[in-house]
Amino acid sequence: MTQLRTSPPPLNAEELNVWMLHSGSQLRELRAGLIKTLNEHTVVPAEKLDDIPERMVLVATELATNAIRHGLPPTTVRLLRTREEFVLDVADHDLTSFPELAETRPINAGGRGLRLAQAFALEVGWYATEEAKHIWAAFPIEAEPHH
Repeated sequence: MTQLRTSPPPLNAEELNVWMLHSGSQLRELRAGLIKTLNEHTVVPAEKLDDIPERMVLVATELATNAIRHGLPPTTVRLLRTREEFVLDVADHDLTSFPELAETRPINAGGRGLRLAQAFALEVGWYATEEAKHIWAAFPIEAEPHH
């Protein structure tokens, strides 16, 4: 059975923004807010980011959708930043279930968001606090140079 890494995101990460979601209708605001915050906190020119913002929006949308659909509200999406990485941290308040990768579940049971996160992010992990379970994904601040 494939498991996600169990650990909190980097401890030295600074919180850039937080979104509280109660329904899927708020995903549009999340996407717009995420792009705006990334643009405000990027030290490299936009072209150096390449497709990182789009990847992050896609992963944030998938993870938040899963949390809204399967977790207990509110879903909290935090954007964090270290010197080298942006980190998305998505939390819901259902402590009875744990993240599973899609291959261990029936096709229609979901879980594709974690696969997507693993494909697009540098690293993906999860951890639980007393109130919530968190799934996080780290992304580079600067795109890989193209050769």
